[in-house]
Order: sequence, then structure tokens, then C-alpha cells
Amino acid sequence: MVLGQEIFHVDALALTTGACIVFFAGLTLLYSWKFALGSGGRLGYNLYLLLSLVAALGVVLTKNLVILLVCWGLSGVFLYLLIGYGTKERTPATAKKAFIIIGGTDAFMMLGVVLIGQISDSFNMGHLRLSLAEPSALFAFLCLLMGVLAKAGMVPFHTWVPDTAEDAPTPVTAFLPAAVDKVLGVYLLARMVLDLFLMTPGMNAVLLTLGAVTIASAGLMMLRQQDFKRLLAFCAISQAGYVLLGIGTGHPLGIAGGLFHMVNHAIYKSCLFFYGGAVEQRVQTTNLDRMGGLARPMPMIFTGFLIGSLAVSGIPPLNGFVSKWMIYQGIVEVGREGGGLWVLWLAVAMFGSALTLAGMMKTVHAIFLGQPGPDLPVATGHHKSTPWPLWFPPLLLTALSILFGIWAYDLPLKHLIFPILQQTPISLDIWQPTLATVLILTALGGGIMFYFLSRWSKTLRQTEVFIGGETLDAVPGMRVSGSAFYDSVQELPVYRAFFTLAGRSDPYEVSAQFVTRLCGPLKNMHSGILSTYLSWCLMGMGVLFIVLLLR
Repeated sequence: MVLGQEIFHVDALALTTGACIVFFAGLTLLYSWKFALGSGGRLGYNLYLLLSLVAALGVVLTKNLVILLVCWGLSGVFLYLLIGYGTKERTPATAKKAFIIIGGTDAFMMLGVVLIGQISDSFNMGHLRLSLAEPSALFAFLCLLMGVLAKAGMVPFHTWVPDTAEDAPTPVTAFLPAAVDKVLGVYLLARMVLDLFLMTPGMNAVLLTLGAVTIASAGLMMLRQQDFKRLLAFCAISQAGYVLLGIGTGHPLGIAGGLFHMVNHAIYKSCLFFYGGAVEQRVQTTNLDRMGGLARPMPMIFTGFLIGSLAVSGIPPLNGFVSKWMIYQGIVEVGREGGGLWVLWLAVAMFGSALTLAGMMKTVHAIFLGQPGPDLPVATGHHKSTPWPLWFPPLLLTALSILFGIWAYDLPLKHLIFPILQQTPISLDIWQPTLATVLILTALGGGIMFYFLSRWSKTLRQTEVFIGGETLDAVPGMRVSGSAFYDSVQELPVYRAFFTLAGRSDPYEVSAQFVTRLCGPLKNMHSGILSTYLSWCLMGMGVLFIVLLLR
């Protein structure tokens, strides 16, 4: 037996995933150079970041399930340590929550790996192909799926992601929850579906349902958020649902779309968090109500953030549209094979894109448009220019969002995605991104030319800005902010009921309440009185004596 062949394995899936992890680690290290961190020192921060990179590569490059499990757990430990570099008062509680949710599901993953070892007498992923028709294999699959859902931040194990986004340093959020953890979760899910297990229509339907629920619930939660990092976190959760939806189709076109969306999601979500971090460094707040008017002092950040927002919303010709379109087509192919639920899954996927666009336009307007908040540094002119390490990494990711959309077939799909499936499950004649880009740019160019020509017309008249029956000159304190765009929607009874249910269904809070009630009586028994403890010891010894005597 050759040890290296039994432990390491680099195929197209591992190579694509590993390249993404290394790429985002490098950008995060560069971005962190000028980003203000909490206490603890940069040496420890950089060390934990590099160790998390090593652990993630260990997950991707090994073919041994035991080593994968060890590296998977270590990545959760480093996530806990990196969250601790946040500066907010509740950061330790957030780090503990993330560690407990991910660690708890890791215990189920351990159980699943043990079952796989018992069933197949091997932990080598190259020797496994278990049928989900067997109950033991199905249970092992579900145990591994719990770890995947928690790591990727999908419903119902998603609640640690928005808390981490709000309380952890922005580079940590951009690197782990938004990029690497999502990539690792999708990698293991793809490995399970493509290599480890023989899927059944019933389990594919379960994955499709989980993906649809993740898309819709996270999209609705996104509209309510007033902290833009928390809003981006719910947007990231929703996009993870698309990946689950694509892989759950079981069709090569849908799986390719899901894997491509994994890459795209890491690109534009890290891009948006990086841009958001630059804004946070400048204005020292993440509250949408306090922002506004930053497009003029930060034009590059505004342009890049807008492009990233359009990409995540699936607007052509950017990369998010191509991967979502492939997922839509994969769902349609499922419908052709029979069954009527595909209509519901397709409707939820399209509705999720509309929710994403609505949430991102709220964010763009609240941060960059309208009037600035009175206490913003840019409002009084006291601000510094953005250091280049804070704008170059997201600028590079913005360029990739454009390139991977216009030349999707020639670049990412051809060299990164299709080799994983060892086929080209798509007709290149259906969607022509280059032609679509030319037509879109022609239309935009015509609109811009018409605008400038119309400014020379003598028939135009100028008037004061009119807002709600008032003028800004008459009411100088008036501010129109995108943060209030959907306040009226939140008053709908169905919407309020949804948020009430979402608040009560946090598995972390439910588990905490259960443990508290379970341990409450035991806690009351420990009164701190020595005689009480001696009585318990004597009673315990008596019980043991009776048991041994009866035996």
C-alpha cells in the first residue's frame, strides 16, 4: 500500500476548490494589512488565517474521511479564534455560538463517518459508492448533510452567519463564512452526491426543498436588516440555497450551475464584504440609517459595490446570471423527467432573485445615495482617502464578476466546472453572453447619448427637487434613506408571522433553552453546603453497593 495514494487525491473538484481557497486567502491577507482589528495582535491573526487555509486545503486534498473530519473540525476552531478579533461587546458570545453550532453538527458528521466505515470497511473515498436505498447509508448521508448545512450556513443551521458577519472583523467574514466555509460545505456536498453515495429521487427532492426554503427565508429576512453586514450575511445564506438547489436537481446541467454558483458566490460576496469593510473603516458605522451620500466621496467603492450587487442579484451579463440561469434550466430538466414540484422550486428561485435585487438596491441607496447622515465624517469633510489594500482586492473580484459573466463558457465553465463532471452539459447556442453584452452596452450608450443631447435642448425646464410634497430647501433636515424602503411590507400580518416563527426556530436558542431546563434541577441540588454533598456521596455509594450485591 502506497501511503500517499491512500491519503491524498487531487481531481478536478479538489483542484477547483483548492484554487478558490488559496486565491481568497491571499486577497484576505492583503486586505487585512490595512484593516483595523481588535485586541490580540496581527501576528496571531495572520497565523490563525494561514492555519485555517491549511485546514481547508486538508479537507479538499485528502481522500481519507477521518483526515477530512479532523481538518474540518480544525477549520471550525480557527473560525472561533478569528471571530474573537472583533471589537464588539458580544463578540465572545458570537464566537461561542458559531463554535457550538458547527461543533455540534461535527459530532453528527463523526457518527456518519463511523457508520460509513462499518458499512464499507474503508474510509477511503475512492472506494465508496453507497446506495441511499440502504437505511444505514441513508442515515450516514443525513449525518454528513447536517455538517454541510452548518458549515455552508444553510437553513436550519444558518443563524451563526449573520451574527458573525455583524460582530467579527470584515476580513474574517469575507474569508470564512462568505467564501471558504461556503466552498467547503459545497465541496463536501458535491463529493457526497457525485462520488460517495448513489442518490435517490427522494433525497434529491429533500435537497431541492431545503434549497428553496433557504432561498426564500433568507431573502425575506434580508429585507428587514438595518446593519449592512448582517444584510449581506442573509444574502449569502440565500445564495447558498441556490447551490443546494442546483446540486439537488441531480441533472448535470443543474449540478454544473450549482458548482459555478459556488465560485461566483465566493467572488461577489467577498467583493461586497470587502467594499463594505472599506466603507466601515471610513465612516465607523455599519448602521444603514446613519449612512448616505457616500457615492461622491467614494466613487470607486460605489461603482464596484453596485456591480457586485447586480451580480449577486443575477442581472445579465454578470456572472451571477449565468450560474442562476443554469440552475433554472436544471430545474426545468427535472420537470421533464416527471413530477410537478419543479414549478414550485423554479418559482421560489426566481422569487429569491427578486428579493436579492430588492435588498441590494436598499443597501446601495442607503449607503451611497440620498443625503449623508449628519454625524458621518464625510458629511463634515473630515475623512482620509481609502488605502489601496482596501480597494484593490474587491476591485479584482469586481473584474472577475464581469469576466466570468461575459466569457463564462470560455473561462470558468470550460476550465473549472465542466472538467469536474467530465462533460459539457450545456448547449452554447442558447445563451450568448458576448452578444448580450454588446446589446446591453449599446442600449446604455444610446441612453447616455440621448441624455447629454437632451441637456442641450432649449425646451427643458429646471425645477426644485420635489420629495413627498416638500422641498429640501424648506425642510433642510429631511433625509430619504433606502433603509426604510420596505417598512410598510414588514407590517403585513403574514410577514410579521414569518419573523416571529424565524425568531423562535433558531436551533441554537432552542437547544440552549432545553439544556437550561434540563440542568436547572441539577444546578439547584448543588447548594454549596458540604453536608448535602456528603449525603449525595453516601446515597450514591449505597446504590452502587446494592447493585453490586444483586449482581
